[in-house]
Amino acid sequence: MKIVGIIQARMGSTRLPGKIMKQVRGKSLLDYQLERVQKSNKLDEIIVATTIKGQDDYIVDFCKERNIKVSRGSEDNVLERYYHAAKEANADIVVRMTSDCPLIDPEIIDLVISSYLENSLDYVSNTQIRTYPRGMDTEVFSFSVLEQAFMNAQKEYEKEHVTPYLYLNPNLYSIGQVENDVDLSKYRLTVDTPEDFELISILIEDLYQENKLFGLDKIIQKLEQEPHLFEINKHIEQKKLGDK
Repeated sequence: MKIVGIIQARMGSTRLPGKIMKQVRGKSLLDYQLERVQKSNKLDEIIVATTIKGQDDYIVDFCKERNIKVSRGSEDNVLERYYHAAKEANADIVVRMTSDCPLIDPEIIDLVISSYLENSLDYVSNTQIRTYPRGMDTEVFSFSVLEQAFMNAQKEYEKEHVTPYLYLNPNLYSIGQVENDVDLSKYRLTVDTPEDFELISILIEDLYQENKLFGLDKIIQKLEQEPHLFEINKHIEQKKLGDK
């Protein structure tokens, strides 16, 4: 079975345009994320799924320079973009990630993949029962299930957010969740606003070491030792399904 990680990415973020190319220590946030995702022991291939808009030519060139495969598709119908990217890659299993997670932990990616492989389920994630911080989000499902969603999803939010058709239809699909031993859901390690970027920049500046990738444990240790850092973006509310 071919396991393909697909990271959706675009320059046109509404709350922080161009966020994935913002730099810390001379490297873009997307650089950091790709570096970490490539440390996964379970992924056979990584694809960045961007849009056909001209502003995203920059992402295409960026990935080509790093020998990262790219697929292009609809900006708004991200489900369609995922479907075509997975089909192009001949994926058997799809691992969905988003490009606003520059500190994603490869061990958590592998944990969610392992849970999917070890259980007879259609969809496994660490997002539906949230015990991990935002920024560690990983979803795993088969290409055949993705194809069913692509063929049958009708609502706009189902197309924009890729997986609602799966996890909102438990009568059709068996759903599994990976939960952390300790509830860390209050922490926000995704990048969607200037406040998010401020926190992530501090964490990268303080924790990142060349050729030594720190995991979620080190991030939480620092946030607990310096609680003022948590205050930077704790007030940010995540967009809901259907929000623009």
